[in-house]
Amino acid sequence: MKSIEIKNKKAKFDYEWLDTYTAGLQLLGTEVKSIRMGKASIMEAYCYLKENELFIKNMNVAEWSHGNIFNHDPIRERKLLLGKKEIEKIDKATKDQGITIIPTKLFINEKGWVKLNIAVAKGKKNYDKRQSLKEKDAKRDLARLKRF
Repeated sequence: MKSIEIKNKKAKFDYEWLDTYTAGLQLLGTEVKSIRMGKASIMEAYCYLKENELFIKNMNVAEWSHGNIFNHDPIRERKLLLGKKEIEKIDKATKDQGITIIPTKLFINEKGWVKLNIAVAKGKKNYDKRQSLKEKDAKRDLARLKRF
C-alpha cells in the first residue's frame, strides 16, 4: 500500500505556527476511498470551533469514481476528532486576535486511519514573508556551496 500525504504547501509561508495537533476525521466510506486514491485538497480549508467541537470547512474530497447516488458531497463540513483537553487548549489559543486553525497535512497512518495535522497559527505580514524567502534562499545557496 502506497502512502498518501496531501500537504498544504502555502501554510508554512502564510502563517507562523504556534502549536500543532494530529486529529482524526469523521468520514464517509466513499470519502476514505477517494483519499486513498489521493483525490483530496486542503489548500482552501480552515478549521473552526462550534459548541466545543472542531470542524474543517472547504476541504475538497473528490467524489468517488465508482460511487452511485449515495456518493458524498465533495465540500461538506467534516468533524475533527480530538481529545477534550486538546480542544480546550485550542479554544484558549484562538481567543487571541489574529490566531486561526489551519490544516497542514492529510495522511493515512500505519494503521490505515485517515489523519489530519492541524496548526494553531498566526498570519504573517508581508515583511515576514520576505524574511522567510530570504532565509530559504540562503539555505539553498549554502546547500549548493556544500555540494561543490
